[in-house]
Amino acid sequence: MIETVTLFLAEAGPSWSEQISLFFKEAGVFMFLLALTSVAALTAILFKFLSLTQNRVIPEDLAEKVERFEETVANGGAEPVLAEFERGQSALARLCSIAVGQRGRPQSEIAEAVQATARQEIVNLQAGMTVIDVVVAVAPLLGLLGTASGLVVIFSGFEADANRLTIALGIGRALKTTIVGLAIAVPSIIAHGYFQRRIDTLAVRLEVLLTKLAHVCERTARPDNGSPVLSPKG
Repeated sequence: MIETVTLFLAEAGPSWSEQISLFFKEAGVFMFLLALTSVAALTAILFKFLSLTQNRVIPEDLAEKVERFEETVANGGAEPVLAEFERGQSALARLCSIAVGQRGRPQSEIAEAVQATARQEIVNLQAGMTVIDVVVAVAPLLGLLGTASGLVVIFSGFEADANRLTIALGIGRALKTTIVGLAIAVPSIIAHGYFQRRIDTLAVRLEVLLTKLAHVCERTARPDNGSPVLSPKG
């Protein structure tokens, strides 16, 4: 029975783990560099998925409150919304806190005060994109470099009686790094395009909401005693 199992395993060939180990060994050091590149890409993509969630940037409930802020101020119920702004749990809340702190001033001054913080928030939204950019550029180049180095070794060993099958197998192994490099770069390009589009959409949405809020704050009185309570001018 044991001999039968041993014979079956021998005929079945190497296991998946052995095949992966052989794959890396045949491709050389460039495959390990590609493995590190893939880990960096995966980490950056996961980070962007988490950092660009709706609640971290523009929570829907807070966006609705900003949309109805003028009505809320007119009804005298702005205090809970102001408290949510002050907590600063999202990019929208932090920018709104800056805007309401400039209430009573011209809209241009309010917009100018918000701009610096808005730029910082956009920079935060862009965090991690540089890593994906680098992966997109480096992964195919590492793949080509690995292939080129493999081909150099193969062709340098040419002899008059060289085995064509051996040469063909060697070239196939050398091309593995190019395949892996492209396999890393293509998903990274797709992810980069998706994240960049989402960042642009969120930035435009923030601009629209803050413009509306600045318009309300311009027509809102600023209490002399520093109270956070808002009231319409006049």
